[in-house]
Amino acid sequence: MSAPTSSPLTPYATLLGFTRYVDRTGPTKATFVGGLRRQRASRSGFNPHGQFVKALKADIAFHTGGTHLSQVVEIVKPRWRPLYQALMPGATAWLHSLGEPRSVDLAQTRDALALLGDLPVKINPQFGVRHADGRVEAVRLHFDEAPPSEEAALATLHLMARHMDAVLPHAEPVLVDVRRGLAHRTPEGVKTDEIERWLAGEAAAFRAIWSAAA
Repeated sequence: MSAPTSSPLTPYATLLGFTRYVDRTGPTKATFVGGLRRQRASRSGFNPHGQFVKALKADIAFHTGGTHLSQVVEIVKPRWRPLYQALMPGATAWLHSLGEPRSVDLAQTRDALALLGDLPVKINPQFGVRHADGRVEAVRLHFDEAPPSEEAALATLHLMARHMDAVLPHAEPVLVDVRRGLAHRTPEGVKTDEIERWLAGEAAAFRAIWSAAA
């Protein structure tokens, strides 16, 4: 009797994983995809930013202007306190840039599944913001020490916009560089068909690397 064989892992990426892949060059792309594949196979992974995101959302929802962010820095596990302390000034600055706390409300976003060629990519902004003047934004947070590259920001914003009807109808995609408190939006005049071709090529290479690592 032969031993059961495990089914191969289907290539898959989150929005964060795919845009980090796009940002890499040369052999580092293969190393990165291999790491994603191993992580998925082991079902491992931990998000140290979870409490921080909850606090930021609470400040928007309850119009508290940063109170919850201040509190979470004090109550988070000591291991993560330096990280939260590094994130707080920029996050607070972005929060204040939205205007008076009562002029914005939290909006719920939904995850969507994009297909780039045959590669599924999970589109998952953290939350939405609804402004008093009627504007709505779907927000993806960038936590890395380095600011997002032009390519990573463009890919993130394009993929969010591509599936905005499912994520948060009529919203504008925004990528917030948390450490610097800066909001990135899609530049005017970008050619979406060129971005689609570029991302399709990146996705095809991602799939090939993933399959080769099997």
